[in-house]
Amino acid sequence: MAGLMWLVEVVDTVDDHRLDTWGIEPHDVEGLRGVAAAPFLHASFDHLISNTIPFVILGLAIALSGVARVAAVTVIVIVVGGLGTWVFAPENTVHIGASGVVFGYASYLISRGVFDRNALELAMGALVVVVWGGALLASLVPQEGISWQGHLFGAIGGVIAARLLARRRDAVTSTARTG
Repeated sequence: MAGLMWLVEVVDTVDDHRLDTWGIEPHDVEGLRGVAAAPFLHASFDHLISNTIPFVILGLAIALSGVARVAAVTVIVIVVGGLGTWVFAPENTVHIGASGVVFGYASYLISRGVFDRNALELAMGALVVVVWGGALLASLVPQEGISWQGHLFGAIGGVIAARLLARRRDAVTSTARTG
């Protein structure tokens, strides 16, 4: 996916950034196409680089649980983050970039240990907080030209993904107690 982001940015740069109009346009039905397109679109190579590094590192951490897991988390985060941005961001704006996915990956890693009741996953979440916590919080503060809505709803998508994909240990524990 990171490779595709880079390819799209090269094409977008050659095309004078016309692809960026395919981002999320809040409250516009045509703007819903941006839910799927926005994570692949970036305003510049600097924007892309700032998203690529945490995207790859956090994505690889999730991929340690398998390719299917990282794919599921990605889809949930993109849908929740994109729809939340489409509903709550102001009209006449266009939202692009993979930072919502980055926030989703981070919040997934932070919260999955709670849902899975797994000490190693809790430690991984704590590491994410230590390394990226300040940047994550600072990026939720409204700033001109930065989609705090994309960040917030991407993060919400990560928590939802952690809950939906949690290992079902309650059923195993209940069966063991009655057996």
